[in-house]
Amino acid sequence: MRVLVTGATGFLGKYIITEFARHHCEIIAFGRNAAVGNALPNCTFVQGDFTNYQDIHQAAEGVDVVIHAGALCSVWGKWEDFYNANVLGTQNVLDACLAHSIRKLVYVSSCSIYNCTYDRLDIHEEDYDPRNDLNYYIKTKIMAEELVRSYGEQHALSWSIIRPHGIFGIGDTSVMPRLIKVNQKIGIPLFNQGNNLMDIVCAENVAVSLWLCANSANTGTYNITNGEIVTFRDLVDQVFGQMGLTLKYFAMNFHLAYGITSFIEALYRFLRLSNEPIITKYTLTTVGVSQTLNIDRAREELGYIPQKTLAEGIEAYAQWWRENNQG
Repeated sequence: MRVLVTGATGFLGKYIITEFARHHCEIIAFGRNAAVGNALPNCTFVQGDFTNYQDIHQAAEGVDVVIHAGALCSVWGKWEDFYNANVLGTQNVLDACLAHSIRKLVYVSSCSIYNCTYDRLDIHEEDYDPRNDLNYYIKTKIMAEELVRSYGEQHALSWSIIRPHGIFGIGDTSVMPRLIKVNQKIGIPLFNQGNNLMDIVCAENVAVSLWLCANSANTGTYNITNGEIVTFRDLVDQVFGQMGLTLKYFAMNFHLAYGITSFIEALYRFLRLSNEPIITKYTLTTVGVSQTLNIDRAREELGYIPQKTLAEGIEAYAQWWRENNQG
């Protein structure tokens, strides 16, 4: 199998390459960061930007499967940046798939499309609001999913969409760095005494799910988690404890915090401030309410079985963090 991986120089990229290399695939790693890309093993690196159609068109020549993992993944930023990357960029990838008669497209979406201000348990793939505009990232990921499904229907393109939940692992540039930063500055807020439920996934397991999608005759959308539900406080206690960091918690009312955060976001937008606020509505709805996903469809249709446990993931991440943050 000859596979093209977009976003190969991002956090998830190296895990995808490792998994597909394990199955002896020929891998074209596509990304913007040449320094990272040229150091990736077991692949041919092609520097490019999928928001430029010619770049992705050339990279896709002779490919059997495309794993579209590239995206602008941030809690804050300009609408045009998110739209160009996540919507128009995905359209370019889809057009390249059609131009080269590529067998399958697998799109990495996000469970953030389920985010809201109240607890949600056992969420199935169809249980989301297509009008969710909590932030630009969510809105554009929903739009990109709609594009994938539309192209599939109109052009008989075989596709799969995965929605991983809180990807966790070595090299994480999002979840843990933000928690560490807020702990250092003001402490980590606890809502409902930290008893809200979390349902995250190790990056290695996301890569496994992508391999299964690439080899599946099924077309569909799949929630992907570790299938191990923990409370927010237990999770943070375990990770920070193994990293050797002192935790600072403080109790906070979710709805009060959401109101304050909404005001701060509005102020930032009014003043056109580009830097990310210390806390956002997206972050609050990620760590402040319970959210668990049903992964039965992935188990039944893909044969998905998580390969790395949460405990193993935490231990590996903490060891890596200690080795890279001495002094």
